[in-house]
Amino acid sequence: MHSKLSSVLLSGVIMMATSVVAQSPAARQATAYPLDVTLTYNATQSNAVTSNSFWMQGGSVQVHGTFYRGLGVVADIAGMHTANIRTSGVSMDMVTSTFGPRYTWHPAHSRYALFGQALGGEANAFNTVFPASTGALASASSLAMQLGGGMNISLSPRIALRAVEANWVRTQLPNSTTNVQNNLRIGAGIVVRIR
Repeated sequence: MHSKLSSVLLSGVIMMATSVVAQSPAARQATAYPLDVTLTYNATQSNAVTSNSFWMQGGSVQVHGTFYRGLGVVADIAGMHTANIRTSGVSMDMVTSTFGPRYTWHPAHSRYALFGQALGGEANAFNTVFPASTGALASASSLAMQLGGGMNISLSPRIALRAVEANWVRTQLPNSTTNVQNNLRIGAGIVVRIR
């Protein structure tokens, strides 16, 4: 069910961005490549309970469409994994599916572009142990919120380097205390621009 919801949301964002870009002459003049796809490697510092942090690794796929003077929408699907949460021997896999607005500032005649974003969606964690009133659960889902930004460096008209991306990702998975996790996700990757 969660994967179907993520697929529907991603498809909706892509269709909306494509249709808005196709209808806006100003947007076509602002950028020759209104749609881009980014692949990133991510490292995430997370917490099992308050002040007990651990690291996860993984990657993400982002689809971003610009429709008016740097304003656009982005869908981000990220997968993370750790084999050992704080030497407990317990592993965890997590997939977040978020979408929302992104603003990109690209100075004239510059290879650099800076962006900021505010995304919302869902987090699904599995292959782990979550506390529950009936014992323990192997998986859980929650709302996810992602705030952050980054910098792209153009390498060619169609390819850019995602030099850095940093996001605060908040999830609300069960942890027997506050049921809140504040994650710091740092990534880098490659951006492919599509007409």
